Amino acid sequence: MDKDARNIIISPLLTEKALKLKAETNSYTFWVHLDANKIEIGKAIEELFKVRPLKVRTFNLMGKPKRLGRWTGRKAKKKKAIVKLKEGDTIAVFEGM
Repeated sequence: MDKDARNIIISPLLTEKALKLKAETNSYTFWVHLDANKIEIGKAIEELFKVRPLKVRTFNLMGKPKRLGRWTGRKAKKKKAIVKLKEGDTIAVFEGM
């Protein structure tokens, strides 16, 4: 994996639960690269959005089993990160949601 910040942070996650977290605890949710660790995610957030995270929480999501006729398989694995910022800091991608 290339350690570039744009390769670590894949996209913001804009669900009802993620927006509720943003409003209540100033925490932002992102899809991140599977091999990224908390330190790399924090540095990528700092580099891309010019804010300093207080805490980074991550968790892996296993792919759901899927079937197509007699063939079975799995959807791709994903990794999610919840980044908590200090009060007053914001990320522009999420504003207006």
